Amino acid sequence: MDDSVNYQHATDRYDWMQYKYCGKSGLQLPLISLGLWHNFGSVDDFGIATNMIKYAFDKGVTHFDLANNYGPVPGSAETNFGRILKENFQSYRDEMIISSKAGHEMWAGPYGGNSSRKNLIASINQSLHRTGLEYFDIFYTHRYDGVTPVEETIQTLIDIVKQGKALYIGISKYPPQQARLAYKIMAEAGIPCLISQYRYSMFDRTIEVEALPLAAESGSGFIAFSPLAQGLLTDKYLNGIPEHSRAARSSGFLQPAQVTPEKVMIAGQLNEIARRRGQTLAEMALAWTLRDERMTSVIVGASSVKQLDDNLHALDHLTFTSEELAEIDSIMFGLP
Repeated sequence: MDDSVNYQHATDRYDWMQYKYCGKSGLQLPLISLGLWHNFGSVDDFGIATNMIKYAFDKGVTHFDLANNYGPVPGSAETNFGRILKENFQSYRDEMIISSKAGHEMWAGPYGGNSSRKNLIASINQSLHRTGLEYFDIFYTHRYDGVTPVEETIQTLIDIVKQGKALYIGISKYPPQQARLAYKIMAEAGIPCLISQYRYSMFDRTIEVEALPLAAESGSGFIAFSPLAQGLLTDKYLNGIPEHSRAARSSGFLQPAQVTPEKVMIAGQLNEIARRRGQTLAEMALAWTLRDERMTSVIVGASSVKQLDDNLHALDHLTFTSEELAEIDSIMFGLP
């Protein structure tokens, strides 16, 4: 039986999730958001994708994060999400925060993968068409391309808001110098940067130096992606590379060479701390990412409802003792 038909939301969906105001705005985001970077494209099981979206919404996850190039094939995650929305969520649109982005390679030729006005306008129009939406709640510049003037990119985002195609705007992965300029231009236009999205995990703490403090100083919310380091901060690779895991695929963002003995050893040591806390390693890694008050939300990916449920249970135990944090730092930095 197809359980995507006649979907009825859980009436208690807001009783369990925790929400946080995004930067200096009046918008609240769930502490855990669902990303559609993987497992929602044309090569993936549409039924499983549908069930994950429904389960997330039933657990109070209101924020769903997309980009024009998510798939594979590029664009197919937005197309599938649009179909899921049409079949199940038409009456719940105003309860959902849906974000998308543009800036990475999307189509062939000189206009399909940068941060120019040409690319951003074409991309948001295509993304709205694929999803069947009239507007995105949040629209990001997906990257600083190193060529397009920041002024051109940010003015385009401001115009997108003025055109009614997005309610809020954000930046993703911008170097500090360009981020500072972007925040300034947005603020002067009266359309401040709602949110900044960067990679963050125990294995990658680069943002702690400049990006996170700068966003907070500028009044921007902050959301982290890849908090589990593509699965390295789970128990999945503690005993080798499973046959159907992300690292076992011939193509993808996690390659077997990245599953190094050193990282596996570190994950094993972290797993012992998680066990003492009564959590899985994935749950602890997510809780750790949210430990900073400046962090608004964290984006999780999932390949099954069970995996998504495990991730959501990170919220059951978010606090850390100073001793636990010191032990984690000791493991990560190789301190005595």
